[in-house]
Amino acid sequence: MDAGSWTCWKLCLAMSNCDDAMSNVDLKQSYDVVVIGAGPAGCCTATLLAREGHDVLLIEKETFPRYHVGESLIPETYWPLERLGVIDELKRSDFVKKYSVQFFNQAGNASRPFYFEETNPHESSQTWQVTRADFDLMLMNNARRNGCTVVEGCRVTDVLMEGEAARGVSVRRTGKAEQKIAARVTVDATGIDALLSRKLKIRQPDPRLRKASVYTFYRGAHRESGKDEGATLILNTEGRTGWFWYIPLANDVVSVGVVSSPEELFADGERDRAAILDRQIARCAPIRERLVDATQTGEIRACTDYSWRSTRVAGDGFVLVGDAFGFLDPVYSSGVFLALKSGEMAADAIHDALTLNDVSGEKLGAFGEELYGGMEAFRKVVYAFYTEGFSFGRFLKAYPEYREHVIDLLIGNVFRPGIMDIFDKMAEQVELPVTQTLAETGGT
Repeated sequence: MDAGSWTCWKLCLAMSNCDDAMSNVDLKQSYDVVVIGAGPAGCCTATLLAREGHDVLLIEKETFPRYHVGESLIPETYWPLERLGVIDELKRSDFVKKYSVQFFNQAGNASRPFYFEETNPHESSQTWQVTRADFDLMLMNNARRNGCTVVEGCRVTDVLMEGEAARGVSVRRTGKAEQKIAARVTVDATGIDALLSRKLKIRQPDPRLRKASVYTFYRGAHRESGKDEGATLILNTEGRTGWFWYIPLANDVVSVGVVSSPEELFADGERDRAAILDRQIARCAPIRERLVDATQTGEIRACTDYSWRSTRVAGDGFVLVGDAFGFLDPVYSSGVFLALKSGEMAADAIHDALTLNDVSGEKLGAFGEELYGGMEAFRKVVYAFYTEGFSFGRFLKAYPEYREHVIDLLIGNVFRPGIMDIFDKMAEQVELPVTQTLAETGGT
């Protein structure tokens, strides 16, 4: 949209908002960028754009701190977190330090731990197991410090469209009238709500990764000692019908969740989450042993429809980041990393687009293929995990020269040249999905 059209659009909204002006003095009627959702993806995008001098509004429907699943960070999150300027704050936190990941087969036998420092002596090889309520609040406060206008308890009721182009948002806060806000660029960072991809009908599930999960916290559960205390454990159930995550957190708390098919978890219409979790724990000896003296604490939660991606990462005036663009099965803890990385990529593309006064989908989505390629690498290794008989140990026994590739996948180094080479060999042991580009889905 050219400068004249943008001015006309702002004037139209100003007229429609005149009755609300006094009750919404803290929100202007137009911003360069409106970011919907203040999770890691939204905070990263907003912070980096505000640093470049853009006028950014970050909208969050909830009031922080708030609960969120996804506590385990992989090492490659270090780089966007460093760019955001929060590494020192993380070092000062009480978040548990994470040095490795370890896998257990259905018989309860443990693999050799995969220590991230084996291929990377840099301090980034040590990461953290975070309490998301505290971690996400840290990122939101950092966004404020960097010049973002942040409003909590504010619900976006719609994205304003002019044809197929986004022009801003309508918002509503408790006790206040609905307000329309113009934006040169609207960023959907709404997570699994996936506001824009649902609205535009561009959200595609991955039928082979149709999963569900039930999860909660335990206090007083067994923890390893020393360097292994903060390891993420991935443990298969008997018969490999599902798997558990086991993530040690601060204050003697462990996050525990089981992932399986909806048919397995909710068999015979079972909806009692505690009963479902107990039944699955009984089918995983290493989990039973670790929880024998533990007390379950907090709510037991469940979610379904695990993996999807959108066919477009951007359009005229809008960008999708984080889970709002796509979500992958969490077995390799890729969620926060892909949220931060997509936010970083999107911020750079949006800054270029605003600088050139070109907010077309082509310009805003310039990062799409790179992001999609990294997600493809994760998707392939997730498919391998769910293949009967596959294990990294078995694979590396046949191809020991690919150990560095395996650790790169586990740490999130999926954007480096040559990372996809491993899948030619892996395909000799498992059936992997055909590599797909974003353009091949019909999107930007």
